Amino acid sequence: MARLITLRADSNFCNERHFRTHHHQASIFNCYLKALNVLPFKHKQGSLRCKVSCSVKDKEIENLAEAQEKLKGFPANEELSQKGGGLVKSLEDELGDGKESKTVDFEWNWPPWKNLPQRYKLVGTTSLAFVICNMDKVNLSVAIIPMSHQFGWNSSTAGLVQSSFFWGYALSQLPGGWLAKIFGGRKVLAVGVLAWSLATALVPFLAGYMPGLVASRILVGVGEGVSPSAATDLIARSIPLEERSRAVSFVFGGLSFGSVLGLLLAPPLIQSYGWESVFLIFGLLGIAWFLSFQFVKDGQSSAGDASMLGLQSLSKNISLNWSLEELGGSLKDVPWNAFFESKAVWAMIYAHFCGSWGHYTCLSWLPTYFSEELNLNLTEAAGVSVLPPLASIFVTSIAAQLADYLITKGVDTTTVRKICQTISFLSPASCMILSSVDLGLPPWEVVIILSGGLALSSFALSGLYCTHQDISPEYASILLGITNTVGAVPGIVGVALTGYLLDSTHSWSLSLFAPSIFFYLTGTIVWLAFASSKPQTFSKQD
Repeated sequence: MARLITLRADSNFCNERHFRTHHHQASIFNCYLKALNVLPFKHKQGSLRCKVSCSVKDKEIENLAEAQEKLKGFPANEELSQKGGGLVKSLEDELGDGKESKTVDFEWNWPPWKNLPQRYKLVGTTSLAFVICNMDKVNLSVAIIPMSHQFGWNSSTAGLVQSSFFWGYALSQLPGGWLAKIFGGRKVLAVGVLAWSLATALVPFLAGYMPGLVASRILVGVGEGVSPSAATDLIARSIPLEERSRAVSFVFGGLSFGSVLGLLLAPPLIQSYGWESVFLIFGLLGIAWFLSFQFVKDGQSSAGDASMLGLQSLSKNISLNWSLEELGGSLKDVPWNAFFESKAVWAMIYAHFCGSWGHYTCLSWLPTYFSEELNLNLTEAAGVSVLPPLASIFVTSIAAQLADYLITKGVDTTTVRKICQTISFLSPASCMILSSVDLGLPPWEVVIILSGGLALSSFALSGLYCTHQDISPEYASILLGITNTVGAVPGIVGVALTGYLLDSTHSWSLSLFAPSIFFYLTGTIVWLAFASSKPQTFSKQD
């Protein structure tokens, strides 16, 4: 317990000659200070402020009372008392009546995240949005099985329905990145979550009408398409380099956790309430998130965080009533030519395409693969489909810690990103080769091999997905919009092509695994040759 005792004194009392004159009284005064355990004090504008460290115990109170009694006759104190103040406040004024030792201050710290820095709260809620994002993405990969039986869809039609999501996803990447830079990732993310949640909830009402169903899934893709750029903008504004790998992994790791929840919850919901229930319930979750997010303060409202990171220059005070001419002018200010003249940007573009091919085709078709090729029922197929994203959560945390540790130890950032991305590509490629070759493996071994390879692909969150912020925090959202636009093409082409090849060849090795292996291997070569995390200015060229 610490107290601040205020000693009132005029200039005469602080005069050295005055102390010599009253040597005996000064000794008593020093005894009083010694009893109080007073730390060194300084004089300012006629007052003495002393830092006192004491625990209010009965014995100490008695000593203080004795010392105070001796000071009653101290001339300086009597003289100052006549002027409205005393040398020392009374013991009762400073320490109360002694009952204070019985009182313990208690502050109710609930919820537990109450005292977290604002940037951590934003990262946490953004990660939760990504959890809901992938719940709404994978629900169709499970529901497509009973929907195909009900509506008589073949593999090509099912592939068309699933790929329609990526049409909107691809179209919204660049606009999402640009809007995030102009209005801030927070606003864009909130609107995106609301849009995809409403569209998800409409699926049961439009499923019997193919154009309406495709349109609803396109809108889901549009809403989810702006979210990665919005999240990238939030991270670039709020998180320093030494924390960036963990922040990116935590936010985008929400996708893996969302896949786990979606694949676990969808089968029992479908069996109990029909396939319509997964779209209605998951859509309502997103709407609830949107309403709750309105109560989360903006990270830039904390001056401490913003000044620490030095990113206030990125914040733009832009109102929603901007004219189209002003918005168009801001779009022209983006150094597009400089982007596409950079080899590092092209390496990110191709790496994003390659990684997305394997990820999206497996995300959409693995439940069907497990059901038809490994002869598992709906619940079992969805259950084993949970293993890759579940393992990804564990791998992501290890990769993020490793990457940040290497950077803090002085390892070149580019080297760290290349190592992580290489692991992300070669691991699933090797496991797909083992799964596609007829080695007579039992189903559970195939599941474990594929799950391990796809889980290790999560190293990309500490590789490719950090590089956008590394080379340009200012344009990170736009750069991710560019690479993610190209990265969405495999969702459009790859998912539908897999269904077409499956109908034509009846071979999962040729339709699902062979294309992914090719892109993983070529992506590794391009990434190692041209990738870079060196900061670039991207100055606009006239």
